[in-house]
Amino acid sequence: MCGICGEVRFDGGRVEADVVRRMRETLVHRGPDSEGLYLSTAAGLGFRRLRIIDLTPNADQPLPNEDGSIRIVFNGEIYNYRELRRGLEPRHSFRSQSDTEVIVHLYEEMGADAIAELDGMFALAIWDERNCRLLLARDRTGKKPLFYTQTARHLVFASEIKSLLAHPEVAAEIDTESIPYFFMYGYPAGPRTMYSGIQEVPPATVVTIAHSGSVVSHRYWNAGMTVGRDRSLQTVDRREAAATVRRLLTDAVSKRLVSDVPLGAFLSGGVDSTVIVGLMSALMGEPVKTFSIGFEGETAYDETSYARLAAERFQTDHTEFHVTPSAVELLDRLIWHHDGPFGDASAIPTYIVSELTRRQVTVVLNGDGGDELFAGYLRFRAGVLSERIPRPAALALKAIVERLPSPASERHWLSYARRFAHALNLPLYERLTRWNSVFFEDLDQLLVPELLNPPINPLKYLEGELERLQEMPTTLAKLLHANFTTYLPGDLSVKMDRCTMANSLEARSPFLDTALIEYVTALPDDLKLDGKRTKVILREACADLLPVAIQTRAKMGFGVPLGAWFRGALREYLCDHLLDSRARYRAYLVPRTVHRIVERHLAGQFDGGQQLWSILCFERWLRLLPEWTANGAPVHRADGVLEADPSLP
Repeated sequence: MCGICGEVRFDGGRVEADVVRRMRETLVHRGPDSEGLYLSTAAGLGFRRLRIIDLTPNADQPLPNEDGSIRIVFNGEIYNYRELRRGLEPRHSFRSQSDTEVIVHLYEEMGADAIAELDGMFALAIWDERNCRLLLARDRTGKKPLFYTQTARHLVFASEIKSLLAHPEVAAEIDTESIPYFFMYGYPAGPRTMYSGIQEVPPATVVTIAHSGSVVSHRYWNAGMTVGRDRSLQTVDRREAAATVRRLLTDAVSKRLVSDVPLGAFLSGGVDSTVIVGLMSALMGEPVKTFSIGFEGETAYDETSYARLAAERFQTDHTEFHVTPSAVELLDRLIWHHDGPFGDASAIPTYIVSELTRRQVTVVLNGDGGDELFAGYLRFRAGVLSERIPRPAALALKAIVERLPSPASERHWLSYARRFAHALNLPLYERLTRWNSVFFEDLDQLLVPELLNPPINPLKYLEGELERLQEMPTTLAKLLHANFTTYLPGDLSVKMDRCTMANSLEARSPFLDTALIEYVTALPDDLKLDGKRTKVILREACADLLPVAIQTRAKMGFGVPLGAWFRGALREYLCDHLLDSRARYRAYLVPRTVHRIVERHLAGQFDGGQQLWSILCFERWLRLLPEWTANGAPVHRADGVLEADPSLP
């Protein structure tokens, strides 16, 4: 796992070595073990390495082909590199045992088509000196990040936006059109970012940049490609399906155990992570090192008792941590590592468990993707149910729940009921968006008038998927695909990548294995969601790995008790920032609305924890941003904590 960056000039100018080095050094957390630099007449590549496979200098990057005409910088892991290498060895000379070198030689033979042959998680850049061409590519599900910005003079790319901002010709200008979508989704609607002119390479996409500056983008895979098309799986025998899921998932875990450094697993105590740890225990010849995290005094958010149950079942070497409200001191650090505001507060425990896990291992497996693949979220069941409710009944339900008092906690059953009922009169995709949003109907009250033009499109994040969604045969298939192509790469994968790589820890997700995804997406709905039972075929395939208490427990979700924290230990911190007459957010948000949310939350009239968190992140980002671009480069201490504006608290 590594950090990559670089520049290609279109104007005849030379890439400056000092500039690439400056960009590279902002990524030291992604690769503390070694560094690399390559310069040609028109291009420069920078690299920071976290050694995982082939720990020798032979695998250092930028890595060339035999004659040096092709150079690659690569972040990630290729799980089928050994098979690919066997096919290439008769025609190529290898200097290392790394997966990176396989990509170079595969590109020599296949060009851009080589990317579709890779099975893994990756973001990469290939400079083709002979053809004066740069290729940028990203893995199928968007596990690994890659950003770029382009002008008539040059194109600059990097694993993280902070590396781009270290370039003296890249400005940190706020994209005001992305602000509404941050407050709606908790993250900007890709491929745009919170910065003008900076965009991400979409998942499953190859971007080819010619020396003339022309850009061609190609999507080489689609998560829903088998839905409704593989008719043989629509009538598959249930036992056969369970056996196939078990085999594919076992293979996925096995591939992700290849490592030349210590390896462990995150264990939440939910179905997904328990299954992963169970399979690891069967495949490894020693106890699995497992790590879990909980919240002191907050039983509604604490899963550690279930994690201990799973750890005892598989006799793992288990370590447990607990989070307290003081963890919000990490806020500035999280904003820096996410390159801006990030609406998912579970980044706090994810960062902490990653930091403490890194003391014992360098690679960790996790259960990310299980909910997306096997329909584990409550909103999937709600979406299917809502399509069956007649409009008069929907209106009656909404009237009933509105008469009831607002609960003080987001995890109260009435909170779910109100959220469900309030969205019933919306079309399906807007309904899904409403259930998963931070702000929705109230967004126009939050934003200053200037940010309401152009009009806000609640389905902005689905723009590239709407045509494919229309082809989906069932409501559940539509909901799964929408979630898989937006929330997964926009929120979950971002959180896991930034929080682990901030601590030089590599995270691997077996549920995001390509073969498993393609098989499960083609299975009929009732093998994923059957009434109130979620993850049907996964539970049946792995029943022997699941203790009864975990098999039968309700879905909890990896949340944070923000509501209680903001009414308690963090009350003063919250008020100092959001009620301050000098607050920076006032240029973009209506102060009266923000004050009302604070006051109603503190009075216990509703749980505004998620909304307040998003505003607080936005405010801290605005205060920190001027320091990030001082003298053309982000300013940060060795521990990654930014120096805030001294004129503000």
